[in-house]
Amino acid sequence: MLYYLLTFLISMVPVIELRGAIPIGYYAFELPIVPVVVLSILGNLLPVPFLIVFGGKVLRWLAKFPKFGKPFRWILSLGEKKVAKMHKTLFWGLFLFVAIPLPGTGAWTGSLIAITLKQDLKHSFLPITLGVLGAGAIILTLFYLAPEAFRALVGR
Repeated sequence: MLYYLLTFLISMVPVIELRGAIPIGYYAFELPIVPVVVLSILGNLLPVPFLIVFGGKVLRWLAKFPKFGKPFRWILSLGEKKVAKMHKTLFWGLFLFVAIPLPGTGAWTGSLIAITLKQDLKHSFLPITLGVLGAGAIILTLFYLAPEAFRALVGR
């Protein structure tokens, strides 16, 4: 039971997300693949509503501080500049960005993009969810095509 919980929690960690939780849950913890995938998807999606609803407020609050607010102000201004250009392609752009299983992409970064582009939960949750499902499908495909690579990642 502990390993199921750990798989779920690992999938919530930024950068690792479900891309790391699936091979860890299956190879390191030796859990069945179906529960690993389900827990990884659910765990990866759980922070998204909180990030989108509260993340913008936190970013704006942090941007108010003169000494360390500069990077947060830069993130917010970048989003304001890009929102007009990306409005028509935001859904597919957000989906593709989250779906590509590379470091620095994923639900956490996708949520940050949605926040900076002033997208609410209603408009950003679906493309992020579909992106997480897409990333899971890519990981599973790689998982079955190159199992030895995944075993090497977790030391098995």
